[in-house]
Amino acid sequence: MNEEQRAEQAKDLLKHELFIEAFEVLNTELKNRWEHSGTTEVDARESVWLALQLLHRIRFHIESIVTTGKMKSLHSKQSPFI
Repeated sequence: MNEEQRAEQAKDLLKHELFIEAFEVLNTELKNRWEHSGTTEVDARESVWLALQLLHRIRFHIESIVTTGKMKSLHSKQSPFI
């Protein structure tokens, strides 16, 4: 699979209704857990914070695939002398 194909699949994934729902539900759930944790639940808050960071990194990675594919597509359409 080339970069343009990967980008198209990643773009489709980011637009997919279930993917969007999953990220929204997980993000909300994790933030609620964090906000409603007790003052002595430091380890639990740390785990939730790490989960939120991972959730954001997954989205960023998929978005970077889209960006890379767009850049590759633009580059391939340019003159070889530019």
